[in-house]
Amino acid sequence: MALKGLDYFKFTPKTNCKECGCPTCMAFSMKVAQGGTTIDKCPHIKPEDLAKLSEASAPPMKKFTVGAGKAEFSLGGETVLFRHEKTFVSKCLYGVNVTGDNVDTVLEDAKKVDYVRIGERMFCEVVNVEFTGDKGKFLDAVKKAAAAERVVILDCTDVGAAKEAVELCKAGKPILNGANESNFADMSKIATDAGVLLGVRAESLDALYDTVQKIEAAGNKNLVLDVGTKSIKDAFANAVEIRRTALNPKGGDRSFGYPSIVNLSKISGGNHECEVGLASIFTLKYGSIIIMSGLDYAAALPLYGLRQNIFTDPQKPMRVEPGIYPINGADENSICATTVDFALTYFIASGEFERSGVPVNLIISDAGGYSVLTAWAAGKLTAGSIAKFIKEKCEDKCKNKTLILPGKVAVLKGELEEALEGWKIIVGTNEAVGIVKFIKDLTA
Repeated sequence: MALKGLDYFKFTPKTNCKECGCPTCMAFSMKVAQGGTTIDKCPHIKPEDLAKLSEASAPPMKKFTVGAGKAEFSLGGETVLFRHEKTFVSKCLYGVNVTGDNVDTVLEDAKKVDYVRIGERMFCEVVNVEFTGDKGKFLDAVKKAAAAERVVILDCTDVGAAKEAVELCKAGKPILNGANESNFADMSKIATDAGVLLGVRAESLDALYDTVQKIEAAGNKNLVLDVGTKSIKDAFANAVEIRRTALNPKGGDRSFGYPSIVNLSKISGGNHECEVGLASIFTLKYGSIIIMSGLDYAAALPLYGLRQNIFTDPQKPMRVEPGIYPINGADENSICATTVDFALTYFIASGEFERSGVPVNLIISDAGGYSVLTAWAAGKLTAGSIAKFIKEKCEDKCKNKTLILPGKVAVLKGELEEALEGWKIIVGTNEAVGIVKFIKDLTA
């Protein structure tokens, strides 16, 4: 159960020493309770009290890091069931299922999906390597998956094959998804010795719960839970029940407080459209890792868009830093354009300017992280704010005094011409789709 500010305040020195960075001990305690800082920032709390508070305030779902390098991601750490209560912590990961027979083709297709949306790289983050009985082919597939710079899941219940596979790729922090009711002791030892997460599966939720408790009793709490592959209905029910059990506000059961794996390739019946639909459902409730038989742009575009919306903090606008962004090799003599700092607006507009091939200095001022019309209506995007930013940050860096204004705020043109003496203000397009033709015609 989450601790309140007063719970933390009891253990502070109550001297308001400010060494934690807060003006008072009460302010510090409230900030800790809200997740704005950590209790260890107070240097005066006794070590034994710090250990108790850290344990009591730990999230009901454990948080882990998987993968390495460019493919390092967080899993778990969730504290709420619904996004409107508080932002989700770790985005779900999408992956593909491969075997020794199809690893080359599936990986090659998955690698083609790699693009940037609103500053975030969208690509296939996980490769699930399924053991189908041939150890040689399995190990060969593991090598290829490890070389693909993705998080590798070793989907294998064979203890011997699992041990060899872990040795091949343990530097990349894979997940060994192979523990069940009969082999959990051996699998847990392999995972513990290699320092990797252990995936646990069972025939029923009750059996899964019992197996997890046995593994925990043996000292391993670095786990992920496989929701099962009996049917779509069972997988969904298990995913929801696991999350609800862990995050029950009246006192969750931490034996189910682990991230989950959903392998859709085993329950979709080979129907790709069904898989994509199911992936969207498990993105919402509650797959930490979602495995499909393959991934292409038709599936990726809606899925990654949905994920970005769900796992973005609704209390924090998605925005870029104010400044001058040279596009297509722009220099001080290049034409200027301006728009707001809302990330989606910036990336769409900058992409269109880039597509035009015309050098442009894109000037981004502080507009509160809102879209163009919203920022204007809220008084965040005004002639005064644009002029002030340009005078303070841009005039000495921009010799070309031509500025393109977003068409939706054409009403600011007159005021800007008065505020920016010597600048030529041009009203641009209402929509980004018209930027390429507009800028080419303007500079022709």
